[in-house]
Amino acid sequence: MTAKSTILVIGESCLDVFTYGSCIRLCPEAPVPVFNPTKTVSNGGMAFNVHKNLEALGASSQLFTNENHKRISKTRFIDEDTNHMFMRLDKNDQAYGKCKVKKINFSLYDAVIISDYNKGFLSEDDINYIGENHDLVFLDTKKILGSWCETVDYIKININEYERTKHMLNEKIDDKLIITRGSGGASHGGITYPVPQVEIKDTSGAGDTFIAALAIEYTKSQEVEKAILFANECATMVVQKKGVSTI
Repeated sequence: MTAKSTILVIGESCLDVFTYGSCIRLCPEAPVPVFNPTKTVSNGGMAFNVHKNLEALGASSQLFTNENHKRISKTRFIDEDTNHMFMRLDKNDQAYGKCKVKKINFSLYDAVIISDYNKGFLSEDDINYIGENHDLVFLDTKKILGSWCETVDYIKININEYERTKHMLNEKIDDKLIITRGSGGASHGGITYPVPQVEIKDTSGAGDTFIAALAIEYTKSQEVEKAILFANECATMVVQKKGVSTI
């Protein structure tokens, strides 16, 4: 029997909260909807969601994140019938703190996923250091890319993030990119890997599922094409569910 992959996730975490309800009229004091909540669902978000996806896929996952993640929340107010989001309320968004990457023993892990939401928890130097100290690092970042990320092995960004950062790319970075394109699939090395057309209910957390699946399959096969195809398959499953969900 093949041993489980042991994968370390480094990055910010928060509490994802989904408050579902109904809205059938406008407020008389102002032209805004009156929202009537009916139920609330919460789960760990951001890096915590990557960690939970890895576990759901059978990996042995460790999470290095901010200890106060339950005090930092993103609350979405959503119409239960249409899944239309009216508003997102973020609390304690400046409270993530700083990551102490030099305390980590990287030799314990088969791969490292950096889930960087650019909230100040990880600096560019931190990410460069992680890449220098492990042989297999996957980066998912909201930062504008630069030479500091040349030490990692693969960089997953979505198409909107790519458009914001493409002016900073060089050949070393470009070769590492895996670009997710929503219903258009994902691309790497000039090849686009399509996904089936499905009813999309919620894209929240789909990127977390994608990078978790990418890393776990790559640690098994060492083939990036297989890893992208598996990541596409897993992300396609979660976008058909409401809220932030694991595979």
